[in-house]
Amino acid sequence: MKRISLLGSTGSIGTQTLNIVNQYPNKFQIVGLAAGRNVELLAQQIRKFRPAIAAIGEVHKLPVLQAAIADLDPQPILVAGEAGAIEVARYDDAEVVVTGIVGCAGLLPTIAAIKAGKDIALANKETLIAGGPVVLPLVQQHGVKLLPADSEHSAIFQCLQGVPNSGLRRILLTASGGAFRDWPVEKLSKVTVADALKHPNWSMGRKITIDSATLMNKGLEVIEAHWLFGLDYDQIEIVIHPQSIIHSLIELQDTSVLAQLGWPDMRLPLLYALSWPERVYTTWQQLDLVKVRSLTFDAPNHQKYPCMQLAYAAGRSGGCMPAVLNAANEQAVALFLKQRIQFLDIPRLIERVCDRYHVQNRSNPTLADIIAADQWARQEVAAASETLGSYAIRV
Repeated sequence: MKRISLLGSTGSIGTQTLNIVNQYPNKFQIVGLAAGRNVELLAQQIRKFRPAIAAIGEVHKLPVLQAAIADLDPQPILVAGEAGAIEVARYDDAEVVVTGIVGCAGLLPTIAAIKAGKDIALANKETLIAGGPVVLPLVQQHGVKLLPADSEHSAIFQCLQGVPNSGLRRILLTASGGAFRDWPVEKLSKVTVADALKHPNWSMGRKITIDSATLMNKGLEVIEAHWLFGLDYDQIEIVIHPQSIIHSLIELQDTSVLAQLGWPDMRLPLLYALSWPERVYTTWQQLDLVKVRSLTFDAPNHQKYPCMQLAYAAGRSGGCMPAVLNAANEQAVALFLKQRIQFLDIPRLIERVCDRYHVQNRSNPTLADIIAADQWARQEVAAASETLGSYAIRV
C-alpha cells in the first residue's frame, strides 16, 4: 500500500491518478490532495478518498471548502495557497508525491517534497525545465526517486529497464504533430484559438494543447529528457508520429532501438510511476497491432514549428535560460488564449524575451535566480507584446 499526496488533484493528471487509486484500493491510498480553484470537485474528492490533509490554491475559497465538508468526521487538515500546496507535498505520511500542478507553480511544492524525502511521480515538466540545475542535486542529496509520469519520458524510462548505465546512445521523442500537422505553413497566420485547441489524438488542458500545436511541448520535453537521462542535446531528437502509438524510443550503443507502444492513455505512465518496479495487471484495452495497421514517421518542419529550435537553444544556453523560455511561453500562450496576440506571435514573443536575457544568464543558478528569471520573463512578455509588429523571428 503506497501512500500518495496528489498535487493538482482536479486537473487531468489528478483525476486520472484518482481513477487509478479508485481501481486499485489495495495498492494505493490518498493521504493528501491539493487543487487550484475547483473547490466543488475538490470537496467531492475529499469525501470519496478521505485524505488527512487538503489544500485549495485560492485562499479566499478556503471557507467555501470548509463549509462543503463540514459534516465529515474526522475532518481533514485544510490549508490554502502556495503554502498549503507545500504542506500537502511534504505531509509526513506520504511516501510518493504526484506533481500534477501545471506550470512553474509546481516547482516549490516539488522541492519541498524532495527535501522531505518523498519519492516524486513527475508529471510537472517545469520542475526540471526551469529548476533542473537545483532539483537534480536535491534529488541526489536526499536519495529520493524521480519517476517520470508523462507518456514520453515514461516510455524512455521503461525502455531503459535493464540497460547498463553506459548503454544509452540516443533518445527519440515522438510527437503527434498537434492540431496543425496537416496544415500548410502559409495558413498558420489565420489560426484561431478554436483551431489550436482541436488536438487530433488527445483530450488535454488548454495550455498543453496549445503547446502541442506549437510543438513547444516537445521542445520542453527535450530539456526535461536532458536532465532525466543525462544525454547532451545533440543526442535527443524529435520525430513526428501521427498515430501516437509509439510513445518514444531509445537507441543503444550497438544501434539496437527499443520502443514502448500502447494506446494513447495517460493512466499507463501514471500507474507505472506509482507502482515501479512492479507491473500491475489491468483490464484496460490491449494494443491490437492489426487494428493499428500502420505506423508512420516524419521529420518535424522547423518553419512550421519554430518553438522546437527555441527550446534547443535555451537548453544549450543552460543556466536560467530554460526558466525564461518556459515562463515566456506560459505568458505568450495565455495571451493567445485571451485572443490578445496571434498564433504566430507566440514564438516571436518567446525569442524576443530570450534574446534580451542572454547578457544576464548565469551558468550555476540558485533557486532564487530561477524564480527571479521566471518573474522577469513574465513581465517582459507584456512589454514585448506591445511592439511585435517590428520583430521578425529568425528560426
